[in-house]
Amino acid sequence: MISLLVNGARRTVDAEPDMPLLWALREKLGLTGTKFGCGVAQCGACTVHVDGQPVRSCITPVSAVASRRVTTIEGLTPAGGLHPVQQAWIAEEVPQCGYCQSGQILAAAALLARKPSPTDADIDDAMAGNICRCGTYPRIRAATHRAAAMRSGQPQGGAR
Repeated sequence: MISLLVNGARRTVDAEPDMPLLWALREKLGLTGTKFGCGVAQCGACTVHVDGQPVRSCITPVSAVASRRVTTIEGLTPAGGLHPVQQAWIAEEVPQCGYCQSGQILAAAALLARKPSPTDADIDDAMAGNICRCGTYPRIRAATHRAAAMRSGQPQGGAR
């Protein structure tokens, strides 16, 4: 049994220590917002936050996060509602197929937490490891800028 702090709640999972965090979240805790993409930490679909930092859950052993805060897309806004990044994603019509979106949103939220007013280059660097097969990268960049403006109270313009 491994005790985890997931989305602000202490949870216990019956898992081998080397089980990937992705499978503990999806199969043991029923948090299916985190997606399996490649299984080798190259696509970003499985991105979650561990102590506020984006981490690839497909290669992170569940035992490695036992004493750390894990946040999934389901817990990005604990009080309910939408996080500014999620609001911006909707406003900019980012998703097409949607498969990569939880990982993309968590990567963008981590970027904005450490750099509230990112440049295009900052966004491109932070999001480079998150693959979108639909190619909505310009919308991802625009939505990240929109979310930054929302958080700072600046006027929001739609850019595509």
